[in-house]
Amino acid sequence: EIAAALGGLSPGKLHAAELAADALHVALGAAVAGLTAGAGAASVVDGRTLVAMSGGVDSAVAALLVARAGREAVAVTLELWRDEANDAEASCCSAHAVRLARSVAHRMGLAHFTLDLRAAFAAGVVAPFLADHVAGLTPNPCVRCNGDVRLDAMLAFAERLGAAELATGHYARVTGDGLLRTAADPAKDQSYMLAALAPASLAQLRFPLGELDKPQVRELARAAGLPVADKRESQDLCFLAGTAKSAFLARHGGLRERPGAVVDRAGRSVGRHRGQHLFTIGQRKGLGIAGPEPLYVLAKDRESNTVTVGARAELAATEVAVRDAVMHRPAEEVDRVKLRYRSKPLPCRVRSAAGGRLALELGEPVDGAAPGQLACLMRGDAIVGHGVIDSPAR
Repeated sequence: EIAAALGGLSPGKLHAAELAADALHVALGAAVAGLTAGAGAASVVDGRTLVAMSGGVDSAVAALLVARAGREAVAVTLELWRDEANDAEASCCSAHAVRLARSVAHRMGLAHFTLDLRAAFAAGVVAPFLADHVAGLTPNPCVRCNGDVRLDAMLAFAERLGAAELATGHYARVTGDGLLRTAADPAKDQSYMLAALAPASLAQLRFPLGELDKPQVRELARAAGLPVADKRESQDLCFLAGTAKSAFLARHGGLRERPGAVVDRAGRSVGRHRGQHLFTIGQRKGLGIAGPEPLYVLAKDRESNTVTVGARAELAATEVAVRDAVMHRPAEEVDRVKLRYRSKPLPCRVRSAAGGRLALELGEPVDGAAPGQLACLMRGDAIVGHGVIDSPAR
């Protein structure tokens, strides 16, 4: 984009031009956000919508649909993480992703801003991710990022721009009474990752893709000639981006290999592991233990550095304890719970609720409720609350 505008550049000069453009866009974003001047909120501009653009097809089509609805779409991209060991092209929040999103936005005729949130992301997402692994938990960094860092930062930026709403490329919907709702396409539904959003934040969010499936989104992108129509999706956590989790934990958290015993329920040693922090409850792959039947991680002990394994049937739990619960509706309305991002919601009821702690009684057994994961509390297809899985009771 830069080279074409200047009639062609050598690789070295192109890199310098890209760095200059990056710096300019970050400076513009900081100025508008009031980070440098402490400016107040702007007056709302009728019809203006801020669109979160990551450089992928979903956010590009979200911007396309906002513009087609007759609104003025303004794009913003967040730089959240920079790590030389990562695959920049696989990350949705790297400097490379920012440049791609900017290029797509400009091709669509949209103004584009960049926000540098690396410090907030490191403190609010990566640090808790590392701390939870030290504590032997299985964290949800994407839930924390959406609930505490990125979306609130973009909503504040929208206010500075005079935009009354923020549109994203998430697959989710909102009910008529202001609750988060699952997407029409269950295969792409991302409501679990958005469950920690505060109602006030949710009220300003728009999800243009909520009624669409992925093939429809790609077809819209192709028909509009968007260059990201067939861009592959990232499967990693954005700050891993091709880096093995074990290597990331060692490099950024000092969590290096700590060999220990793999034991059965009776405490008999059946193998060795490289560190309990590398495993999660319910895990089957990567144990490196041969047996007459598949073995699963049943429990971990941080103090003794042991991993307990057993048959899948031993994982089954019909009760789950939840801490730090936040309810948007009475607990009595909960009739389903989702305990992992890609798992199906399970029928349940709240047996007891006190002081932010819930005891969930499941309508069918769950295999491996991992402490540290989000419990997404539902009423039908609406999210009425959330909490953190504390420990499964049997």
